[in-house]
Amino acid sequence: MSTKPDMIQKCLWLEFLMGMFIAGTLSLDCNLLNVHLRRVTWQNLRHLSSMSNSFPVECLRENIAFELPQEFLQYTQPMKRDIKKAFYEMSLQAFNIFSQHTFKYWKERHLKQIQIGLDQQAEYLNQCLEEDENENEDMKEMKENEMKPSEARVPQLSNLELRRYFNRIDNFLKEKKYSDCAWEIVRVEIRRCLYYFYKFTALFRRK
Repeated sequence: MSTKPDMIQKCLWLEFLMGMFIAGTLSLDCNLLNVHLRRVTWQNLRHLSSMSNSFPVECLRENIAFELPQEFLQYTQPMKRDIKKAFYEMSLQAFNIFSQHTFKYWKERHLKQIQIGLDQQAEYLNQCLEEDENENEDMKEMKENEMKPSEARVPQLSNLELRRYFNRIDNFLKEKKYSDCAWEIVRVEIRRCLYYFYKFTALFRRK
């Protein structure tokens, strides 16, 4: 049987490991961003699938279309910075949704892991976006000056449309008074959203 000092030592060791993990995550090189995003997004997909055993049949009649922006469904070659911005916005919005969680039947361990993953991911992306801003500002101005008026610009992923998408999800939860079925529908929808973002991670490796 473990003594009290042993238990305290184990708790301190676990806290130390967690601190090392968080520090290591946030200090990752931005050149490895695709590896981090792919790993965390895949983990969150698994957690979302594990949070509930099955989708309740009685909730099917309440299911609605949240209309994930078409540009996320069809976009195959967005600029890298646009993907970073979209990932950052998605991480913030999804974290805010799951921070409102009141569904007692979900497995708390998986929910906490999703919240931690999204929070760390947003922090990491914010650092990389700031790094891009500092390093590429001059190059960006040069390219804009050289671009001819007739040249087609690469379309950008719209964070505004992404915010509206998550706003629809948030309003749905409020309208349904955060019912069990509402949370199950939202869980499945955000899992669908993350699946498309998971596919985006492969674009970071393309040149």
